[in-house]
Amino acid sequence: MSHASEETHNNSPYLDALNTPQREAVETLEGPLLVLAGAGTGKTRVLTTRLVHLLNTGKAYPSQILAVTFTNKAAQEMRNRVANQIGQQVEGWWLGTFHALAARMLRRHAEHVGLTSNFTILDADDQVRLVKQLMEVENIDTKKWPPKNVAAIISRWKDRGKVPSDISQADAGDYANGRMIKIYTAYQERMQVLNACDFADLLLHMITIFKKPECADILADYHRRFKYILVDEYQDTNVAQYLWLRLLAQGTGNICCVGDDDQSIYGWRGAEVGNILRFERDFKDAKVVRLEQNYRSTGHILEAASAVIANNEGRLGKTLWSASDKGDKVNVRGLWDGEAEARFVGEEIESFQRKGVPLNQIAVLVRAGFQMREFEERFIQLGVPYRVIGGPRFYERKEIRDALAYLRVTAQPADDLALERIINTPKRGIGDATIQKLYAHARAANISFYQSMVDLSQTEEFGAKIRTTLSALVRNFENWRSMLTQMHHAELAAVILDESGYTAMWQADKSPDAEGRLENLKELVSAMQEFENMEAFLEHIALVLENQEGDNNTDQVTLMTLHGAKGLEFDVVFLPGWEDGVFPSQRSLDENGNVGLEEERRLAYVGITRARKRSIISHVANRRMYGKWVNGIPSRFVEELPETAVEIETEPGLYGGGARSNHWDSSGWNAAQGRDRFRPNQRLFGTSSGGTSQAPTAREPAFSAGDIVRHDSFGEGRVIHVSGNKLDIEFKGGAKRVLSSFIDKVE
Repeated sequence: MSHASEETHNNSPYLDALNTPQREAVETLEGPLLVLAGAGTGKTRVLTTRLVHLLNTGKAYPSQILAVTFTNKAAQEMRNRVANQIGQQVEGWWLGTFHALAARMLRRHAEHVGLTSNFTILDADDQVRLVKQLMEVENIDTKKWPPKNVAAIISRWKDRGKVPSDISQADAGDYANGRMIKIYTAYQERMQVLNACDFADLLLHMITIFKKPECADILADYHRRFKYILVDEYQDTNVAQYLWLRLLAQGTGNICCVGDDDQSIYGWRGAEVGNILRFERDFKDAKVVRLEQNYRSTGHILEAASAVIANNEGRLGKTLWSASDKGDKVNVRGLWDGEAEARFVGEEIESFQRKGVPLNQIAVLVRAGFQMREFEERFIQLGVPYRVIGGPRFYERKEIRDALAYLRVTAQPADDLALERIINTPKRGIGDATIQKLYAHARAANISFYQSMVDLSQTEEFGAKIRTTLSALVRNFENWRSMLTQMHHAELAAVILDESGYTAMWQADKSPDAEGRLENLKELVSAMQEFENMEAFLEHIALVLENQEGDNNTDQVTLMTLHGAKGLEFDVVFLPGWEDGVFPSQRSLDENGNVGLEEERRLAYVGITRARKRSIISHVANRRMYGKWVNGIPSRFVEELPETAVEIETEPGLYGGGARSNHWDSSGWNAAQGRDRFRPNQRLFGTSSGGTSQAPTAREPAFSAGDIVRHDSFGEGRVIHVSGNKLDIEFKGGAKRVLSSFIDKVE
């Protein structure tokens, strides 16, 4: 294309619509380029316009462009936007997700890793089944070392670009009797026999092929093919994705990565923020263009977000600004407890609704799923329609449904549906054939499923192993039922979940969502404290679920986690639970130290910048967690907010009347000491009969007979007997058996 025609294209309307840094990012076509795109700065516009510019200037044909996204939705949006600007669909280019593009390549070169082009891609269930088979061959206990966890470890290694020969025994550790490397090796060998691969293999195999000396011509061919490489959300890439991209970019060197180091919030699933931080070192003569003009939020919101994220050391640095007015200041509200917080948010939402703000422009963004329950119940009481994004509503979650099923059978043994749900959860070896026989006997004798289990556990209908299992389950339910009048119903729920092995099942699960499920179970038990007895609680749940099922309103408040909110925007955003230990989460701080703190701070930045017009942060002085009241202090992120951009309101007398550490100190609080106090017990309920309990982060008091103690519901009493973590206590209303985690010692 001639110089004159390039000048014509440079004056095209699609370029005139860009601001100066955006246009620089679009027109810098040669060499490595990092577009550091802050929240709401037009990242997608830059990506699509760059693609249009490459095609319009004749710099590349569609087949010479490799454009990589993280989701199919993002790829389709990019495809549609380019088509709208050009006036027709573009065919023949390499646009898609990492896995889709790697699979397309691998189909062409599968023989170099022992596969054929029609290989099968296994899903997660297939992976776990294969791992289980291999573990059984090795006589490895699949109950002690769940195959799901073993498969997850193998996937993590693959996401780091490691084949079996790259793993040292030190890396593998003692898991699965120290035979993880052997299982990984056997797994890959078996995959070849099956002519199959899993999702992580798609990239790993292509990296292997690209690195083989005998396959140098294959990599060289892709170097000639792809004149330009574009990558979206570069801050979310893992090691394998990074290696694959680097190998492909060795050709022309024309790689453009768009991302925001301040929005790298997926470290828990393998994302490496270091990939974007190292860009200038990894790619010689790289250029960095910063997009800092925000088109989404008001000035005060951006000022607050920028001040918080500036405390991170691991960042390249940029400052968001807006040409619009400053808008309302970020509101920071201090409240007494979680119930008051939910009440405040509900009332504010009703106020916004009266002012004409649509409910679908209002979001409540929480750090963890367990925080949702109080807001859901408050919305139901107020009749405020809402939707939970990224998962089911609190009482519809699998772990909550399972827990409720245990409670329902305990309270009402004739509840056949509840018993069928959990009779083999956790796994007890009770299969479909056994369940069918139990139902057949129940129908023939006109009795409940539970009574059928009682009857057949004492006959020769089943083998000895099944009879023993059924008898043990019956004994458990009878024992729990006898405790209904002897133990507080919330504590009994904790006992049931632990003694059934249900909590141990999730404690042994190493999947990313297991910790959230455990937190939800803790929140369920905490919620029960508010009710007089088990019957009242179960009746409340039944009414809540009935209410939810009838709600089909499309104008709804959005309730979701901060992780799920990335990329979204709302007029009004509520950010509750900003207390140290909740946000930043204690688990992130304990496990990952400063690295974890910086990722939590990036999450705070993401949360604040979801708001267009109003951002409302709240924290409470007291929160019921894991069945006990915990004193909270405002998150350190609240301290980092600039006074010029926020307005602080607190309940009278809260923290001595202020919300910053200097106020706490003047009233006897010390911020650092307060954070040490706010370290909730990381064990679930402390009554697990199996599995490995997580160690508590705070020392629990030891109890002895004769100790004077206090219980939230029963008042003061005297310990008369100690059995592990179960205490027999004489209260004014009579003797009760309670868990030590629900008791405070009276000094």
